[in-house]
Amino acid sequence: MTHLEQFAAELSHPLDPFQIEGCKAVEADHGVLVCAPTGAGKTIVGEFAVSLALSRGTKCFYTTPIKALSNQKYHDLVAQHGEDAVGLLTGDVSINGHAEIVVMTTEVLRNMIYAESSALDRLTHVVMDEIHFLADSSRGVVWEEVILNLHPSVNIVGLSATVSNSEEFGQWLSTVRGDTKVIVSEHRPVPLDQWMLVGRQIYPLFEPETGGAVNEQLVRKISRLEAGDTDRSEGFRNRSREDSARSGAPRKQDRYRPLGRPEALRVLQDHSMLPAITFIFSRAGCDAALYQCLRSRMVLTTEEESTQIKAIVDAGVEGIPEEDLQVLDFKRWRQALSRGFAAHHAGMLPAFRHIVEDLFVKGLVRAVFATETLALGINMPARTVLLEKLVKYNGEAHVDLTPGQYTQLTGRAGRRGIDTLGNAVVQWAPAMDPRAVAGLASTRTYPLNSTFAPGYNMAINLLGLMGFDESLRLIERSFAQFQADGSVVEEANKIERAQQQVQEKRAELLAEVDALAPPVRDGEDPKELLVEYTDLRQELTAEERRSHADATAQRSQEVIKVLARLQLGEVIALPGKKRPILAVVCQPANQAQDPRPWVTTEEGWSGRIDASGIANAPIVVGNMRLPRHIAKSPRRHSRQIVSEFRRGHFDRPRKMKAKARVRPSKKVGQLREAIRQHPVHGWPTDDREKLARLAQQVARKEREAQHLEAVVSKARDTLGTTFARIVDLLSEMDYVEFEGYGQERHPVITEEGERLAQIHSEADLLVAQCLKRGIWNNLDPAELAGVASMCIFENRKAISGTPEAATETMADAMDATMRIYSELTADEQRHRLPLTRVPDPGFALAIHQWTAGAPLGYCMAAANESGAELSPGDFVRWCRQVIDLLQQVAKTGYEDEIRYNARRAMDAIQRGVVAIGA
Repeated sequence: MTHLEQFAAELSHPLDPFQIEGCKAVEADHGVLVCAPTGAGKTIVGEFAVSLALSRGTKCFYTTPIKALSNQKYHDLVAQHGEDAVGLLTGDVSINGHAEIVVMTTEVLRNMIYAESSALDRLTHVVMDEIHFLADSSRGVVWEEVILNLHPSVNIVGLSATVSNSEEFGQWLSTVRGDTKVIVSEHRPVPLDQWMLVGRQIYPLFEPETGGAVNEQLVRKISRLEAGDTDRSEGFRNRSREDSARSGAPRKQDRYRPLGRPEALRVLQDHSMLPAITFIFSRAGCDAALYQCLRSRMVLTTEEESTQIKAIVDAGVEGIPEEDLQVLDFKRWRQALSRGFAAHHAGMLPAFRHIVEDLFVKGLVRAVFATETLALGINMPARTVLLEKLVKYNGEAHVDLTPGQYTQLTGRAGRRGIDTLGNAVVQWAPAMDPRAVAGLASTRTYPLNSTFAPGYNMAINLLGLMGFDESLRLIERSFAQFQADGSVVEEANKIERAQQQVQEKRAELLAEVDALAPPVRDGEDPKELLVEYTDLRQELTAEERRSHADATAQRSQEVIKVLARLQLGEVIALPGKKRPILAVVCQPANQAQDPRPWVTTEEGWSGRIDASGIANAPIVVGNMRLPRHIAKSPRRHSRQIVSEFRRGHFDRPRKMKAKARVRPSKKVGQLREAIRQHPVHGWPTDDREKLARLAQQVARKEREAQHLEAVVSKARDTLGTTFARIVDLLSEMDYVEFEGYGQERHPVITEEGERLAQIHSEADLLVAQCLKRGIWNNLDPAELAGVASMCIFENRKAISGTPEAATETMADAMDATMRIYSELTADEQRHRLPLTRVPDPGFALAIHQWTAGAPLGYCMAAANESGAELSPGDFVRWCRQVIDLLQQVAKTGYEDEIRYNARRAMDAIQRGVVAIGA
């Protein structure tokens, strides 16, 4: 019996064909790339690699992108193979690290490789779960470092979500790792049905038995809704919902309001679609949904289940001080769990998230409101996934979900062995086109693109391992270079075609100028005049666009200011298609940067509005007295507000436009006048416009050719050139020395360089410079933690406040850190290298106080005073990031005192909420 046959016999269900193919490739000692949908069971291939290594007496590492997934996989493998055989290494947790099977984050393996750790001895297999994380903008480089630097004898088993360029990725893996089998499966063991929730009705997104045609009944329903509700939805975007159940039949204007979260869950419950995960793309939205359900009468558990939940919750928070639990609003959170619903997002305490995951997997919690972080491989499948929106904020703007993101999110629906079908439900909102949703749900193009780029720590470690020439060759073997080189031939062909089109258009233009241009004055060339005129027109077009964008931004800021100033009871006029819409402010905005006051309109629409849906600033036209109970639950009392509007006789502005008029800038006026005065403007109109169009076509083709040439040049040279520039800068700073002459000249890592090799941080060179210059010496443990945090902390959202230091010594060290940063970025600019991110002092005071022993509430307040918006989960995550950096500082071999204080600071931070649920 082969090991695969033995392995399959112990499983509770038969292997799928793609799983058998993958396991056979592993058993035959091939590298393997398995691409399959979420929930299809691709981890079976990774688990087989683990089992095979154990049976052969060799070692297998199982890597994951996030600590939560590492923890989960560790417990899964312990259940299969026992505690003695399995270890866990996540940076802040170390369990049985010398075991035959070790689960770890990918960064831990990268660091092992660079340190030439003895733990790599006898390693034959590395499972890289969620290998598509290679495309992650901030951490993807680590995956390529591991793939490129692992010993050739180690077989990689890559497990990926479905990507459209799997063959390209597999070809690269074969190039750098040897023979790699690519196994792709589109089959979901639990089929996924696509639905759209419109009001209280659920419609299939696709017509059955048609191969993907959109449900025409759904299209007609939405068309009727939009035709009858245009004015009320114009300029609004609902940002929050609550339970709005009423007795009696709804009136026409009430009939199509968006459902509150409890109502939506009831609809799913009525269709046997629970348990469900509702994806909401903001932490605040998840928490608001949880408390909306709490305010409703919804209970999804029995008394027995509620008692069981409370016992699990109490055991999970054991060890957290009572005063910290009060800060965390523990009692209300526990009550929500006991009724069967929960939130799940990165802003929560890790211990709280783990409790939610445990309860959901056990089937005790039936509804979870989650951000997209839940889709990152954590084993929490549901019967149904509900998407409230198909737009998310990416840190800079609100953007549409990609097909890959949609598939990753909805892939959580359908529990293998429990459900026969999974359900993906999209909640309809005004302006949402079901055909576009259908296109999103049926698209299968999710390319995997490399984000690899050399950095300081990587350069030092590569030079130490293999020298300059070998390091350069390794970088040129990266997937980024592979993709770039693969595109060079195609782009070169495009350049040739573009240049040919430029020549053809130029010849056509010259012929037309000779035929159509009227006589000009002596010394003037009609061709040159035409070029001047065309350039002026193009400059005018660009300036008009810029002017319009500036005006739009200014209008948006004006709207934000007005919304932020609105007070309870103020009646405002909002722009509408046919006439201004009156609304009363029921709940003022609670922040100035993105104000979202709750308003109820004269027609009964009730919800939050924000600046993104309003094209002209609202105008205050009066006041309405709102009793407290109405202001507290405005949607529930919207009929009373409508009655008040009818009695109030508020003056509606007569000349308010749906969009504010955009006045051209001064430069636009100057350019228009220059065009009117130009000699070519006096040519016969038809001839002039024909020549101008031809000249614009020539200019456009020239720009296309120049862009393609720049792309090819960058593709051929970027990575190697960047690496060489990094080495030059490190040489200037004495981290690298060059020995020998001419062709024998080669870089050697200095003692300072060996220390830099220990620092794995986004700001690695800044940290190394601070340690090298001694500016962190003489700091006590709390001060050291505070100053070090500047190099890793990144504020999600700044609020009003001023960063402060706890002591004069700490303030001096923070100032010195900023000076060194300024010097470093000046050097980076001189070497034409990407700039290190600016240090952020927003967490320094909070981590200082925590390290010094202050309670959680006090430290959270200190963060707010420093201008940092932190949730408890953020606080814990950044504390652990500081621990990780201090751990590196303690290993660098600098002054005994700073290493001693780094270890003391680590011990002091690792307490209470930071220590629990790691």
